Amino acid sequence: MSAGEKIVILNVDDLESQRYVKTRDLHAAGFAVIEAQTGAEALRLIEQHRPPLVLLDVQLPDISGFEVCAFIKTKWPEVMVLQTSATFTASEDRVSGLNAGADSYLVQPAEPVELAAAINALLRVRRSEDALRALNATLDKQVQARTEELEQANRKLREEVVQRQKAESQLLQSQKMEAVGQLTGGLAHDFNNLLTAVVGNLDLIRARATEPRIARLAENAFKAAERGSKLTAQLLAFSRTQKLATESVDLNRLIMDGYELLKQSLGANIAMQTDLHPSAPCVVADYNQLEVSLLNLAINARDAMPEGGILTITTACDATDDRKVVLSVTDTGTGMSPEVIARAFDPFFTTKPPGKGTGLGLSQVYGLVRQMGGDVAIKSEIGKGTSIQLLLRRSNVSTETATEAQGAAERGHAERILIVDDDHDVRGLMTDFLSDIGYVVHEADHGAAALALQKTVNPQLMIIDFSMPGTNGAEVVKAARAVQPSLPVLFVSGYADSAALEAAMGTAPFLRKPFRPAELASAVRTTLDAGGGSKP
Repeated sequence: MSAGEKIVILNVDDLESQRYVKTRDLHAAGFAVIEAQTGAEALRLIEQHRPPLVLLDVQLPDISGFEVCAFIKTKWPEVMVLQTSATFTASEDRVSGLNAGADSYLVQPAEPVELAAAINALLRVRRSEDALRALNATLDKQVQARTEELEQANRKLREEVVQRQKAESQLLQSQKMEAVGQLTGGLAHDFNNLLTAVVGNLDLIRARATEPRIARLAENAFKAAERGSKLTAQLLAFSRTQKLATESVDLNRLIMDGYELLKQSLGANIAMQTDLHPSAPCVVADYNQLEVSLLNLAINARDAMPEGGILTITTACDATDDRKVVLSVTDTGTGMSPEVIARAFDPFFTTKPPGKGTGLGLSQVYGLVRQMGGDVAIKSEIGKGTSIQLLLRRSNVSTETATEAQGAAERGHAERILIVDDDHDVRGLMTDFLSDIGYVVHEADHGAAALALQKTVNPQLMIIDFSMPGTNGAEVVKAARAVQPSLPVLFVSGYADSAALEAAMGTAPFLRKPFRPAELASAVRTTLDAGGGSKP
């Protein structure tokens, strides 16, 4: 209602004289008035005009004013009703009117100022009620909006809590793996030095033995030492400090190539079946380490089926991520509880009896797959078996068959070589072998001795261990090249941390321990030819 617009009052009275007087007084008080003579006409006008206030006489010809009032308050509760009467003036009449819903009761005749004051009082109440209703509506909207904000904040908080718990779990797992990795990395370094001497000498014995029995024994010992080398490689990969030799690997081919070995590992009471996707993409992986991981999973599955069962190996494209390929190993064994699943990747955690397991199988698989950029998932129920899923990165290139050059050791031409290694056995092996194939070899057991010997020997190649007491190999090379800037260098090391090696050595040639004599000969020849060692 605009500021200049008059408030409309409905005046209901069947007596024309009384209706006229009240209308006149209302006009004089500044109100606009519409009139009705009956209750039915009053209800029709209220429906049409919705006046803020009705001046309602009690005695009407068709419907009692009390009934009209009750109907108004039922259908239009916001309309104020001022009941009037010149006949029903007793207190019980006023009570009846108020009980019927009237907001006030005025006995007629009333003075014009009294009538106007009574109406204005009710209109003030009406305006207050309207304001309160508007405020309530606004508050309802505000409460609803605030409730939605709080619900959204709670949802976000719950998501953040879940993400934080997941991050904390991953951090804890990473810390466990790092701690075990430091242990295994240190052990592997020392073991590599030992294996270098063992593998190298056995290889020489095997090649030079003339008696069949000696040759056979040397071959058996050499194969055992080779298995030790693979174990060391597993430990280093598990510690995630040695880089894996990742390449594009055909999963289906890897599985079929290792099928017989897997079947033999399972035993006679376990059936093995495969479900290989015919067009499964190649994956980014270290072929040998992935093969070892698959064998570990198969052995775990075998141990979970003591009464026999079925092992199923499947390959498939990841339905939720086209960048991943899924390799699944599923058994029909005893299954795992949620508590066991939660700790399955923990180093040294095992449910097997003492002496039956190390608790490193799944940890190694987890470490290898994560290092290859993939992930591992477990699905299992007690009594319903277990499925281990390796989610491997899809490769963008196809596999190529690598040809291994197994040529005889390339002989030297009296080139001077300075060998620097603190391990007596490894140093002795390299010295004897390289001397036998035509090189002039000098040796030193630490950096200071090597630098002193360099001045008199003027070597054409330095073969140096990276990790030595005191000064490491990279520092010795830096000092040696201050004297001979073009000195070719071949690093050899069983040190675990590939990142540290690369940072220290840059692009210098590197031969990882343990190595075979033929590999050493090939690396020496390649380094000399590439560096064009200084002439005698």
